Amino acid sequence: MAVIVAEDDRVLRFLDVLFEPQLDPVRAAALADYFAHENLDLGAWKDAVRTRSPGLFPSTIRWVTGPDALREALRDADAVVVEKLKIGKAELAAGRSLAAVCKFGTITDNIDLAACGRRRLPVLIVRRRTNIAVAEHALALILASFKRLPAVSGYVTVERMNAAGRPFRPYDRRHAGGNNYARVAGLRNLSGLTLGLLGMGEIGREVAMRARAFGLNLVYHQRHRLDAATEAGLAVRHCALPALFSGVDVVSVHVPLGPATRGMVGAKELALMKPGSLLVNTSRAEIVERAALTAALRSGTISAALDVQYDEPAAADDPLLGLDNVLLTPHIAGGARVNPAGDIEEIVSRIWRSMRGRGRAPARRVSRRRKP
Repeated sequence: MAVIVAEDDRVLRFLDVLFEPQLDPVRAAALADYFAHENLDLGAWKDAVRTRSPGLFPSTIRWVTGPDALREALRDADAVVVEKLKIGKAELAAGRSLAAVCKFGTITDNIDLAACGRRRLPVLIVRRRTNIAVAEHALALILASFKRLPAVSGYVTVERMNAAGRPFRPYDRRHAGGNNYARVAGLRNLSGLTLGLLGMGEIGREVAMRARAFGLNLVYHQRHRLDAATEAGLAVRHCALPALFSGVDVVSVHVPLGPATRGMVGAKELALMKPGSLLVNTSRAEIVERAALTAALRSGTISAALDVQYDEPAAADDPLLGLDNVLLTPHIAGGARVNPAGDIEEIVSRIWRSMRGRGRAPARRVSRRRKP
C-alpha cells in the first residue's frame, strides 16, 4: 500500500474520494453536493480514475497543514503533493522513500529543484485548470464591461430601445453604415489600454499570457518582484502600488486573502484611479475595503466587475446591486467542476506513472482477444 502525503487544500480533498475506503459520510455528501449541479457522478468518476491507475489503490493519504507535520508524514511516503508548503533539503532527507514530488501549480519557488535533481526525483508540475478558468473570466469581465454587454443584451428591438428611453432613430443608410443602430455610447477597445495586475502568482500570470493577445500593455505589483527573465517572458513591468492604480485603465486583483492583503485596496488607492477606469476582482472581496469601494462607485468616477461579494449570496439590499457601473457574477470564475476533477485525475495519473517507473506500481492490464 502506497503512502501519499498531501497539503490540505479544498481541491486536493477530492483525493479522499479516490483513496479513502471509509470516507466520512459528512465529507462524502459535501463533495458529492459540490458536483451535483453538473450531474457528475463521483462514484463513476472514482471507478474510472482507479481503473486507469491500477495498483495505486488502496493507498494511504496523509493530510498536512504545516512544515513540521509535513516532515513527519514524509518518513515512509511514496509521493507528496504540495501547493505552498516547502520541499527543501530537510523534507527530502525525511522522505527517503519518495518516488515523486507533485507541485499543485506551475510556480516551483517552494521546491528545491536542484536537490530533487540530485536525487533523480521527478517534480511533477500540474497547471491548474481552475486558474486558467479564473484568468479567462477576468478577461471576460473586462471585455463585457468595456463593450457594455450587460447593458445592451437584448437591446435589439425598437420596442426595447423605446422602453429604455432611447428611441430608435435610424441612420441615413444612403451616406452612412448601419452598425450600432441602438446608438450605444462608451464602447472601448482593449488594444492599447494598460492592465495593472495586483499580484503575479499562478492566476496573475495566466491573465498576463492571455491579455497580450488583446494588445493590452501590462504592469504589475507585488511585494517580491519577479526576476528579469520571467518579466520579459510575460511582457510585464513592475511598478509601485500607487503607480499601479494611477497609471492604468484596468486594475485586476490576483492576490490571496490574508492578514497582509485584507483591505489592501482602500479609499487612497481607489482615489488614484483614472476617471473611466475599471476595477476587476476575481480573488476575494475583502481585499478591497467595502465602504471605500461603494463610495468610489457611487461617485461614478470608476466602474467595477466583481466575481466575489462580501456576502455570498449577497443581501437583497446590497448597495452594489443598485449601481449601473457594476458588473456582478456569482463567484463562477473557477468554471465547470470538470476543472478540479481534471486536476485530480492528472495528479493521480502522474504519480502512478512515476511509481511505476520505479517499480512500485503495476502497469495497466491490457486485454487481448484470442485469435480465432
